[in-house]
Formats: sequence, structure tokens, C-alpha cells
Amino acid sequence: MSSQALAQTWYMTQRQLTAILRQPVFLVISLIQPVIWLFLFGNLFRKVVELGGFGTTSYLDYLIPGIVVMSALGSSMWAGMGTLEEIERGTLNRFLTTPVSRNALMNANVVQNGISTAVQSVIIVLLGWAAGATYPGGVGGLLILVLASILLGTVFGAFSNALGMLVRQRESIIGINTFLLLPLTFLSTSFMAPSQMPSWMRHTADFNPVNWAMVAGRSALSADPDRVLVLSRGGALLVLAVIAVWLSTRTFRAYQKSV
Repeated sequence: MSSQALAQTWYMTQRQLTAILRQPVFLVISLIQPVIWLFLFGNLFRKVVELGGFGTTSYLDYLIPGIVVMSALGSSMWAGMGTLEEIERGTLNRFLTTPVSRNALMNANVVQNGISTAVQSVIIVLLGWAAGATYPGGVGGLLILVLASILLGTVFGAFSNALGMLVRQRESIIGINTFLLLPLTFLSTSFMAPSQMPSWMRHTADFNPVNWAMVAGRSALSADPDRVLVLSRGGALLVLAVIAVWLSTRTFRAYQKSV
């Protein structure tokens, strides 16, 4: 990518970040659900670790990576709504009449989503630490957890953008997101250790990208990380993110031809 395209991508990213900062209420709202999971579920199920298989004696330690990943999923799945809003307002079409790089228009969504996910993840980690969570994997493990959440957010953010340009209806995006969110969350190890899950759910989770991010993050945060597990799940997320961004870019080009 040329320096000009990078500069245009950063400019478009700043534009989107500025729009978010001008509405701080949405930043607060996006953290309400993670805080509920953290303090409500963390206390409600704190004795569940006595069943075994969690790899820790603290349910809060087990729960934090799940909350970080679920928050990345929940926020990124609505990225298509922002794209749809720009289409409806005519903003996207006006940018198509300018010399700005077409890749910059789409890459800005990916960068903005990654920055927002990283900030959100760090806040949740700090809240967990304040509540008594420990992170044996140290700073390195936390960085891997945040990176895994960014990759997952990129996957679903890019797919959501593609969906917004394809269906161009809010109801469709809401319906699809609502249909996918709970199955993706509960068909993972977000709340329960794999050994305590039914066999069919445990095997289904192996093919769930949400679970890949959780497994990579949890392993990296453990006192004895499994590097093969971290690299394999992280690599799978990276490949899926590249595919999702490519699909989003192709969809954008198809949209461009239709206007």
C-alpha cells in the first residue's frame, strides 16, 4: 500500500473515531453489558470452578478472556449499521466522487473497529483486575488476548459491512445479528470449561471463531501457555480476517458499480 493510501486510510479512520468521540454515551453503553457479565456472572458462578477443568481456582480469571472476546463480537457485529447509515445519508456516495482511495474507504472501517476493540478490551481487563482477577501470563498474555479480540472483531466487522452493503435494510442486519449472537456465544467456552460441556457442544465449539479467540487468549494468560494452541487458533483467526476483509472489499466494489 502506498504512503498516500495509508495517509488517506488514517484520515478516514480519524473521521470515524471523531464521530464516536462526539457521542460518548455510546461508549458508555457499549461497556454496560461487559460490566454486567463481569460483576454479575463473576459472582453468581464463582463456585462453578469446583467442578474442575477450568485450569484455575478463580472463576473470574476464567471469565475475563470470555468477556473481552464477547464484547469484541457484540460491538463489531453492528458495524454494518454504520455503513448502512452512510449509504442512506449519501455520505458514502459523495466520497466515491472524490479522488480518495477506494481501499482507504473500507480499510478505515477495519482500523477504526480494531482501535475501538482494543480500547474496550483494555478497559475490561482493568475492570477485571480491580475486581480481583489475576493474569499469570503477564503483559505478553494480555497483548495476545487483545490481539485475538481485534482479529475476531475484524472478522465480524468486515462481514457486517459486507452485509450492510448487500441487504441495505436495518431490519435484516438486526435479525441476522440477533440470530447469530447467542449461538456463537454459548457454543463456546465463554462461561463453562470444555470438560463440563456436552460432547456435541464441545465439538461444535472447535469450529467456532469466537471460541478460537477465547482459547488463544486464555492459554496466553495462563501460567504455562500452550504456544501451539495460541499460534494455531490465532493463525486461523488471521486467515479468516483476511478472507472477511477481502469479501468486504469485493462487496464494496460491487456496490460502487451499482450507484
